[in-house]
Parts: sequence; structure tokens; C-alpha cells
Amino acid sequence: MTTTWARPADSPSPDAAVTTYREALREAHREALRRDPRVFLMGEDVARYGGSFAVSLGLAEEFGEERVRDTPLSESAFTGAGIGAALRGMRPIVEIMTVNFSLLALDQILNNAATLLHMSGGQLAVPLVIRMTTGGGRQLAAQHSHSLEGWYAHIPGLRVLAPATLEDARGMLWPALEDPDPVLIFEHGSLYPLKGTLPDPPPEVDIAHAAIRRAGGDVTLVAYGGGLGKTVAAADLLAAEGIEAEVVDLRVLRPLDEATLLDSLAKTHRAVVVDEAWRSGSLAAEVSARLSEKGFYDLDAPVERVCGAEVPLPYAAHLEQAALPQPEGIAAAARRTVHGDG
Repeated sequence: MTTTWARPADSPSPDAAVTTYREALREAHREALRRDPRVFLMGEDVARYGGSFAVSLGLAEEFGEERVRDTPLSESAFTGAGIGAALRGMRPIVEIMTVNFSLLALDQILNNAATLLHMSGGQLAVPLVIRMTTGGGRQLAAQHSHSLEGWYAHIPGLRVLAPATLEDARGMLWPALEDPDPVLIFEHGSLYPLKGTLPDPPPEVDIAHAAIRRAGGDVTLVAYGGGLGKTVAAADLLAAEGIEAEVVDLRVLRPLDEATLLDSLAKTHRAVVVDEAWRSGSLAAEVSARLSEKGFYDLDAPVERVCGAEVPLPYAAHLEQAALPQPEGIAAAARRTVHGDG
């Protein structure tokens, strides 16, 4: 595990409760199942086993196996069933274990969930939520560790979320279920044990805007999901050298909140984009292009990108860490934009 970051919730109040990212997600499911009888969860091992990452632990006992349903090992089939249920007025949550496995359901997600509203002239909304784990750093090797959320952020008709904090893990599910369009939620695997405090009641969050996680005036660091904690750590390294970095948490990968990105760039005039995914054709490439297209006259240096190495993610711990963005590399990129050296 590489991050224990919990800054947005680490100033406990008398009403704050200690929790983990995993437990925050579980409470979000419990709240949704209580609020709306149309909500149900399905996926491999989500009921009797409690979910591969224990997010749904105990929910089947509480709500019954009609609303927390185990499915066969067939991502395309149960994602398609979720689309059908959404079309019939239900509010399904489909859990796919890891983003790598979601490719087996890509036809359902791309050709059905994302297109039906448009192809039906607005008659067939698909209010479906699909959750899955993404990212590396846990020695699960290549077929369980990639970051493919940028691929999904390429697809019109989808909303793509990446909760990186306890607040977002707790608060994004309900507005996602209220969205008439399909919403994909990517949970970085290294975040499940993340521990911190949440107010009681938890704060409401939106699924439309990026967030400033740290204010600064010298360089903008853009990150999301599992990269956010490392980026905040890089900002701490830079602060010790007198460089004040502003950290922008994208949160919503599609549609991108360009206004927050450009407002930050107008203040700092330099930007570094952090993305665990492969550099070529990445979400970081999209963010970098938009900053260059629409913020060109605010830039005092080229936009830097810190991405994953372009290899299948290794199993060996030292190689895996070398293949992923780390705080030292992020800080070095920021120094290049500020001083012209790393």
C-alpha cells in the first residue's frame, strides 16, 4: 500500500467518526438501499462473501439476497442485466471486480449503456451505476492492476468518477444513482484501507466538479484517485523548498471540469498532470491538451506529465513501484516547470 492520505477529513470535530474508505463505501450502499427500494447491488461474490474487497460485507444479511445478488462469472451478462433493469425503472449498482475484467463487458457499456438514450431520441435513459477497482501498487500483477479509466472517459454518454477521499467515497454513490445517465465509479485498490474521519452526518458532495485539495501559487498539480495522495506528498516536498503547489483533484474524469483547471492555471502559470495510466493516449494527455489549447497564454512553461511506465504492470514490488508515479518524480516534474530543471 502506498498511501494513507486522509487530509480532507483529518481535522476531527466532536461529531466526526473514524472510518475507512471501504467502510465509507459500504455506508453509501447501505444508505442507498434504505432510501430507495429500486436500488439493488449485484456482482461476483458481493452477497455471501461480502465482496472481493469487503465493500458489501453484511449487506446481504441486512437487505436480503434479492437486493444484494451474487452473479455468475460473466461480466457481460450481469452488466447487460443491469442495463435491462435500469431500462425497466430499477436503480442497479453493478460491481465488477477490477477494471481489467470490465473489458469483458465493454460491449454492454459502450454499445448499450452509453448509447441507448441518444439512439432512442431521449426515450430510453439508463440510470445504471457500475463500480470497479482500478490501479496498481498491491502486487496483483498486470491482469489486476491497470488503470483503464481514461478509456471509459473517452466515451460520450457516460459519467466517470474517481473518488479519492473518504468524503467522495461516502458521498458520490447517491448522486450517481440519481443521474439519468450511466455512471462509472473507479475505486483505486490502494485506497480501501485509507483511514480518517467523517462528520456525522457526512457532507454532501457533487459529481460535477473538480476540487482544490491544497492551495498554492507556483504550480498546479493535477491528479485523481490513487495518485492524489502521492501528489499531496509531492506538494509537501516542494513546500519544504519554498515552492507552493496547488493540488487539483479531478474527481470527475468525464465530463472534465475545465473551469477549475483553467482557473488554477491562470493563478500558477505552470502545470503537471499525474496519471497512473500509460502516457500514450492517456487522460493526462487529454488534460494536458486542454490546458495547452485553452490556457496557452497563461502558460510560462510546457505542461509536464508524470504517468505510469508503458509496460504491463510488474508483479515484483520494486519493479511495480518503479513503474508507477511516485512523489519524488512528481516533485521533480514540478521543479522543471518552475526552475527549468529537475
